[in-house]
Amino acid sequence: MRIAATADLHFTPQRQANLREQLNRVRDDADVLVLAGDLTNYGQPAEMETLLNALVRLRVPTIAVLGNHDYESDRQAELIKMMTDEGIKVLDGSAYERDGVGFAGTKGFVGGFGRGVLTAFGEPEIKTFVRASIDEALKLERAMSQLRTQKRVVVLHYSPIAGTVDGEAPEIFPFLGTSRLAEVVDRHGADLIIHGHAHHGKLDGRTTAGIPVANVAITLLESQQPPAVYRVFEI
Repeated sequence: MRIAATADLHFTPQRQANLREQLNRVRDDADVLVLAGDLTNYGQPAEMETLLNALVRLRVPTIAVLGNHDYESDRQAELIKMMTDEGIKVLDGSAYERDGVGFAGTKGFVGGFGRGVLTAFGEPEIKTFVRASIDEALKLERAMSQLRTQKRVVVLHYSPIAGTVDGEAPEIFPFLGTSRLAEVVDRHGADLIIHGHAHHGKLDGRTTAGIPVANVAITLLESQQPPAVYRVFEI
């Protein structure tokens, strides 16, 4: 299976023509399109409606997770319904199997990496914050436990490792993801982890267990030579 993946479109209706042109080759390059969050700019249904008009025209099976921007207007449930009504598989602690490849995904959350992971100690506000991070890891655990395929792809918005956020300002590393997500994937095993969110990070890294991690933030892809708007992986 050839998987085209991108993230952080931050779509507004004004970008429709440009996006359609950028993605017009995806059907020739890949069997599946993966969108790793921040599909909209402010989480508005009007943004999603115009984006869906562009995506449906691609006629490519599409799998997606939401990102933090898609939650901005607190209308994420409406956005998910709009996407599923158009046949897009939205992963939110859930799994999807297609042609022998299993996809498990969730948005993820912040919290830091390795020894720097924030723990639930101290004020109630800290505990609530950490609880959100743990809940996303548990959602990923549930999604991965549903898969019965040998080939597995994990889709996240936030990064599961520090390696692919390297290049961002060090002080914001804890807000770009958490290694709690990588711990789940390492327990279950996967062929590839795809994420976005780190616009100026690195393209590739690996979890502690050696699972490949790919950053597909569109800003990062556009900065490469030659520039691109999606990456293609073969599983």
